[in-house]
Amino acid sequence: MRYTRFEDLPVWNTAIELAVQVYNLTDGLQFRRRRGLRDQIERAAVSVSNNIAEGFERGTNNELLSFLYIARGSAGEVRSMLCLLERLPTFRELGAEIKRLKAKSESCSRQLKAWAQSLQDSEFKGERHVNTKTKRATQAAQEREEFLKELADIRTRGAAAGADKN
Repeated sequence: MRYTRFEDLPVWNTAIELAVQVYNLTDGLQFRRRRGLRDQIERAAVSVSNNIAEGFERGTNNELLSFLYIARGSAGEVRSMLCLLERLPTFRELGAEIKRLKAKSESCSRQLKAWAQSLQDSEFKGERHVNTKTKRATQAAQEREEFLKELADIRTRGAAAGADKN
């Protein structure tokens, strides 16, 4: 499935959920006197979804790849900060929530890595490189594949009908 809007991307939605959950976490009393820590983890969490969106909108796979790795780095930064929170006594009572957020940031990282690998293996260069000529070539290739599939189905049905007669 080819996505046309970043809002439909599963990884973008996971990243948005991560940011919302980080904001919910930082709304707690433990963060009232740690404004710098709160701001940093919030910025890192928002950076994940923003970099996915910006890379997606750029229109080339090379630029998208760059932004996916930046997003992945931000997910790692969120995870690192959550590891710090786990070790600070002030945040001990938030252990379960921190653990869930770490899992969510790891999920983002895995999804981003898998997407990046699939882009690196793809011959498609990105929407910016699509023109009338490439659209026609893609359509012709799809029509050829459909024709060959139909031909194979006809052959299979013919062979099955011949076997039934024997």
